[in-house]
Amino acid sequence: MSEFSAPKGIPDYFPPASADFLAVRNALTDAAYRAGYGHIELPIFEETALFARGVGESTDVVSKEMYTFADRGGRTVTLRPEGTAGVMRAVIQHGLDRGQLPVKLCYSGPFFRYERPQAGRYRQLQQVGVEAIGVDDPALDAEVIAIADEGYRRLGLTGYRLDLTSLGDDTCRSEYREILQEFLLGLDLDEPTRERARINPLRVLDDKRPEVREATADAPLMLDHLSDSAREHFEQVKAHLDRLGVRYVINPRLVRGLDYYTKTTFEFVHDGLGAQSGIGGGGRYDGLMKQIGGKQELSGIGFGIGVDRTILALQAEGVSVSGAARVQVFGVPLGAAAKAEMVGVAGALRDAGISVDLAYGDRALKGAMKAADRSGARLALVLGERELDERTIEIKDLTNGEQQSVPLDDVLAQVRSRLAV
Repeated sequence: MSEFSAPKGIPDYFPPASADFLAVRNALTDAAYRAGYGHIELPIFEETALFARGVGESTDVVSKEMYTFADRGGRTVTLRPEGTAGVMRAVIQHGLDRGQLPVKLCYSGPFFRYERPQAGRYRQLQQVGVEAIGVDDPALDAEVIAIADEGYRRLGLTGYRLDLTSLGDDTCRSEYREILQEFLLGLDLDEPTRERARINPLRVLDDKRPEVREATADAPLMLDHLSDSAREHFEQVKAHLDRLGVRYVINPRLVRGLDYYTKTTFEFVHDGLGAQSGIGGGGRYDGLMKQIGGKQELSGIGFGIGVDRTILALQAEGVSVSGAARVQVFGVPLGAAAKAEMVGVAGALRDAGISVDLAYGDRALKGAMKAADRSGARLALVLGERELDERTIEIKDLTNGEQQSVPLDDVLAQVRSRLAV
């Protein structure tokens, strides 16, 4: 056993599982790129204050789950727990908000939360996110939601549900907060929950404990207290989703785990994952820019999709997304001279866009062919001394065992014909 192992709650991804990881990530980012979103790379860590102010000090993410430490310069920094605050910081810092609006950005990579490790809930989580900043338009809300929906559909995922609600705007949230707070403080709740109700009553509705959910079953709902403008915005979002063919379920109790959400809020859930059923979600955050130091207030909407969670959902449905075998052709050279020739053949095939692996080391034919079978390749190319003398090469179809000798100079055309590429 190795002296070292990965930190608790952090998985390694390697073949073949890493092929699923790449397929999920690419399906989601490609859907964003088709809608005009550009790629952004963000720092792995930021100043702690950015997340405390942007995400919300009363959230579990900030109060319990962040990896925070002092660097050698004495600055307090945090491994990023989510992507939106970092994107907004970059938009402000680089003046992207002074250009064409909306600013439409897509990102992917690792994020970090100190949670109790369980299936699909890791301390290093892989995520794909999009953010559209600078325009308050219900059609843009619908576009963001539809991007995630398209990514899931292209992966072949079918058993998910889109929960949708509105968390209102500044003109109605404060009034609703007082109503909800009064209701919650009238319940027989434990003291930590009562304290949460005093600080941020919406957080109580996000409590997953059965006893709290039962006690708050009759809590007043934000959807019943929307302002006229927030209600009209929500109705337009639903109408646009209907036009896009995106199915949704109104969930008036939906509360995301981050404090910056306003108006449109959504979550994708998959019942095949048990109680922890969320696979991604997001919403509008119209007050975030000023919270983190922006000089003007710009609206925004985005989502974060869990790659790890999505892979589990696909596995629950029995859907394979890794696609064709990574290696299409496996070269089997027999002897030093054959290997020198095979290296050139492999290079020519790769230049033509065909994926090729070789049997390295001094393997006999039997061992090399076993390696070819394990590679998942469609074709094996066998080259020995006799073939070199005759300037031929053996092409074996590993799916049916058929084998044919062809001129060495014709190998590219022959391989292309058999692979239909």
